[in-house]
Amino acid sequence: MQTETTTIDRYGVMGYPVSHSRSPVIHRLFALQTGQHMQYELLQVAPENLETAIRQFQRAGGKGLNITVPHKSEVTRLVDRLSERASMAGAVNTLTFKDGTILGENTDGIGLLRDLVVNLELNIEGSNILILGAGGATRGIIAPLLEMRPASLCIANRTIAKAQALAEHFGQLGPVAACRFSTVPMSDSYDLVINATSAGLRGDTPPYPAAAVSENTFCYDLSYGLNPTPFSVWAHEQGAARSVMGWGMLVEQAAESFQIWRGIRPDTAPVLKQLSISAL
Repeated sequence: MQTETTTIDRYGVMGYPVSHSRSPVIHRLFALQTGQHMQYELLQVAPENLETAIRQFQRAGGKGLNITVPHKSEVTRLVDRLSERASMAGAVNTLTFKDGTILGENTDGIGLLRDLVVNLELNIEGSNILILGAGGATRGIIAPLLEMRPASLCIANRTIAKAQALAEHFGQLGPVAACRFSTVPMSDSYDLVINATSAGLRGDTPPYPAAAVSENTFCYDLSYGLNPTPFSVWAHEQGAARSVMGWGMLVEQAAESFQIWRGIRPDTAPVLKQLSISAL
């Protein structure tokens, strides 16, 4: 008598820290919705162990990984092939293991745009955008934002060098400027302020430029939590028109990763409804 065995395809998210991540819940809901047989796990990996952990996951038959803070830039050197989006961004958030190779993709930018434009019905064209932070998360969202033809995009950071490097890298795609948090240009009011720093994960608030926020400013935090993040609270206190956390981007970028891995795009609307989403 033969026993039929079913192999469960294995996926996960690697980061440091990673305990706050809701990605396992999201992908479980996607799998149930689309009838996919898979598992998705949290994998906390320190930077010095990143390559070893990825190789071990691959050798064990893993099918794909999401990559989060602080590994998005570093992981680019470990892949065999980068997508055009990931190559432009210089950052990867999705790995696919196929035929002994590692493919790197970046779904952050398209995930953010789908949340801003489709879910939140925000008009990006002709707007003035300020991005706070110049790390891997910022690298993934600049090109897609510039494709929407904003009037301006400014990257602010604690140190000017990283912001300037990004402005030079993406300058061919549109109007990009760089500055320190303390020297954000105020000649134009900002329609959209995006927090791409990791301060929300650490629970502290960097010296955000209060003058950049007006009653017409839409503030968006790439971080998320069951309670409003420090940036979301700060934006509300400055009188922003609206302050939103990155739940929608999280779900939308996850849906893009899921489609890459499984060949089917889940419906994100019911998943967003099931998550605990707070906005100010």
